[in-house]
Amino acid sequence: MITTTESVYEALRGVIDPELGGDIVTLGMVSGVSIDNGVVVVDIALTIAECPMRGQIEGDTVRRVKSLPGVSEVVVRTTAMTKSQRADLMAVARKRARDSAELTQVHPTTRVIAVSSGKGGVGKSSVSVNLAIALHGLGYRVGLLDADIWGFSIPRMLAAEERLEADEITRLITPVTVQGIKLVSTGLIIESEETALMWRGLMLSKALEQFLKQVSWGELDYLVIDMPPGTGDIQMALSRLLPQAEMVVVTTPQKAAQKVAVRVADMARRSYMPIVGVIENMSGFTCEHGVTYDLFGAGGGSELADDLSVPLIARIPLDAAVVTGGDEGLPVTSADPNNPAALAFQRAAEILVGLVPPAQDETCTGRIAKLLEGLESQPAQVTA
Repeated sequence: MITTTESVYEALRGVIDPELGGDIVTLGMVSGVSIDNGVVVVDIALTIAECPMRGQIEGDTVRRVKSLPGVSEVVVRTTAMTKSQRADLMAVARKRARDSAELTQVHPTTRVIAVSSGKGGVGKSSVSVNLAIALHGLGYRVGLLDADIWGFSIPRMLAAEERLEADEITRLITPVTVQGIKLVSTGLIIESEETALMWRGLMLSKALEQFLKQVSWGELDYLVIDMPPGTGDIQMALSRLLPQAEMVVVTTPQKAAQKVAVRVADMARRSYMPIVGVIENMSGFTCEHGVTYDLFGAGGGSELADDLSVPLIARIPLDAAVVTGGDEGLPVTSADPNNPAALAFQRAAEILVGLVPPAQDETCTGRIAKLLEGLESQPAQVTA
């Protein structure tokens, strides 16, 4: 038997990068293979020249290739990846992490909406709360996860006072149900909302993992996640832990916020997280005389949606009732349904359901159930 280039590549699929958890062929680390009179030369591009895993990767490569018939010698030549090669490698690694994600307590049919922003101060938490309330108002089972581990604010916005507790038998944490929403937040664990959480990045992602793997969420139609601003540990952990998550980007009309929001959208796409659409918050203030003032500029939401090729889901007007409702634990969507901001949130929820319909509506059994329901509602025909 003669060893071919194809058989060498097949053997190299057994060489695993210990850090990235994938084989060097799939990860794109093998830049070339040549065979000459039994001598096999394998060119491998490492992430950095001083890669600490270099010795292990080289040794595994030699052992696996040398086991092929007719191979007398194996030469491994290593180089450092270029910037573009490293970017491609990380894209493959992120996709592998999503594809091999461990199961969480979030039901596979639950639609996960990550409400995100590039910076703080755009009203992302207010949007998350009112969107969750509006979805519940449409008759859906809704959960709300406050993933802003440091800067939690959802418990106050919903006037949640209960503490999270674990079941003595299953050891699973039971969410607090408030205003019809299943809520989980670090604010429901600590003694008071004034207590500072001085946690490093690894602890933040571990907290998110616990909220997803050790919380008994039950069957939900939608899980709204209030994300921290930016593109840090929590964002990266979410894309790995919940492959079904999809993102709604929140921005204000001003250009500066729009340009920053592009970054979180870029992170989502590089992590293979679909972007559902854009919500423009603080869109404009209308005074009692009916005159509208663009206090934070205009057009940022539309431009961002165009840049991302996604729909602009809503423009939420700047209204004091939104702030007051959040401070008093009575979100404007439930406290004053006819308020212009409340109506905008309700419309946003309706559009979101259209863009990301409940999973049972998309299954074959769900469609059959709808068909049977429609047939049962029709009057029976009497035949002679």
